Amino acid sequence: MKAPPFRYHAPADLDAAVALLSQLDNARVLAGGQSLMPMMNLRVAAPDHLIDLGGVQSLRAIEETPEGLRIGAMVTQRTLEQSALVARLCPLLSEAASLVGHQQTRNRGTLGGSLCHLDPGAELPVVAAALDAIMHVAGPSGARAIAFRDFALDYLTSALAPDEILTHVTFPAASQGATSAFMEFNRRPADFAIVSVAVTMRLDAGAIAQCAIALGGVSHAPVRLAQAEEALKGMQATDAAWDQAAQIAALIACDGDDLYPSDYRQELCGVLVRRALGLAHRRAEGAFHV
Repeated sequence: MKAPPFRYHAPADLDAAVALLSQLDNARVLAGGQSLMPMMNLRVAAPDHLIDLGGVQSLRAIEETPEGLRIGAMVTQRTLEQSALVARLCPLLSEAASLVGHQQTRNRGTLGGSLCHLDPGAELPVVAAALDAIMHVAGPSGARAIAFRDFALDYLTSALAPDEILTHVTFPAASQGATSAFMEFNRRPADFAIVSVAVTMRLDAGAIAQCAIALGGVSHAPVRLAQAEEALKGMQATDAAWDQAAQIAALIACDGDDLYPSDYRQELCGVLVRRALGLAHRRAEGAFHV
């Protein structure tokens, strides 16, 4: 099918894009188009206006700042995958980006597009949840910051106001001695994940000083496994610790469907959490991340 008729707008800067979005009725922002255009072709979405952010160069920067790694919303997933700065400061994001779709889609798909679309099976929102990313948005009333934990309101629904645009995302830089791992299970490589897990960990003399675990594919938005994070704190980094976290993960409430019922996803949660924690620990011992 083809998309319904629409008018195309190509603003040259952020101010012009915000003005168009606030003035036009039934307008949508176009980032990489890897989700929006198929939805339009299937008539799931039918905007009257598309505002293409491709010409807004200020949304394509990757910078190291005192707050962490600042990444523009229009940075492509392929750039995230290949960036040496991202690999050094946020290796979890590099690893997850390499698993997004095929290279052809990563060439066009953007960080901001994935985070705003909020597909439950997408990889990048799970990383944002695990790292407590901060979303920076701009609108007619000015700029504001939204913690990612408050960003997902419902299925495919973010906290962005209709006239706001995501400009950049801040990820905390990996601390000294931190390690991480990202794992997912899907039917075929490049498919959306049935369940995915992002793990960060910091060890102190063999004990777990800090741990974050985020699960994707279990609900409308990524879920932090707070009970397991708290249980692991202070434990020795051993198989027994991973087993305990896996048991907690396997009890998490999961959405299900005819293909992948909730109990199947629960089992995947337990298996993937255990494997990801073990991988992150091995990386810490071997002093490598990706």
